[in-house]
Amino acid sequence: MNMQEEADDLEELIHPRHFGLEQAIFIIMLLLSLLGMVVTDFSRHDGYGYWLIMVLVFGVLSIFVSWLQSKRSEIEFGDIVKEQASHWLLTLLIVVAAFLVQKSGQLTETSASLVILLLLAMATMLDGKRIGWQFTLIGFYLAGSAIIIAYVEAFIWACGGLGVAVIIGTFLWKKWVIKYRDNNED
Repeated sequence: MNMQEEADDLEELIHPRHFGLEQAIFIIMLLLSLLGMVVTDFSRHDGYGYWLIMVLVFGVLSIFVSWLQSKRSEIEFGDIVKEQASHWLLTLLIVVAAFLVQKSGQLTETSASLVILLLLAMATMLDGKRIGWQFTLIGFYLAGSAIIIAYVEAFIWACGGLGVAVIIGTFLWKKWVIKYRDNNED
């Protein structure tokens, strides 16, 4: 692979045309995730309801980012909507199933919240294969947060710190990619 192909691959990773908007959506999704952890900490009952709503919110945001990306590709937006809607509706179906299992008494509210958080993490990671690395990173953040919640009593600070580290990491990644691209153009 020559230097130009490497630079093109890096360009594809960050999508500079809409990177700022996609970065803003990424940060909003992380903040919504952190808010969900706060809600879950205060009310286990409201926590899994919040995560159920977040499946819909993440689905809508995914479709929006896909729409932005469709403007620079040959994929029809209608095809993207069908694929995204299918992915997120199936995720919602499984999240509702987890809710029903909790209602049967097989899971505590805390366990149900963690299961739903892990399902949202998996769905976001898988969607990241279509949309881009930032969605995959959000999925890893959600999965990591579920593990932190399970093991750390004061999990809000740990999850918040992890979220800040992830956001800073994405900005540093963009800075590195731009520097790498500029060095290769010389």
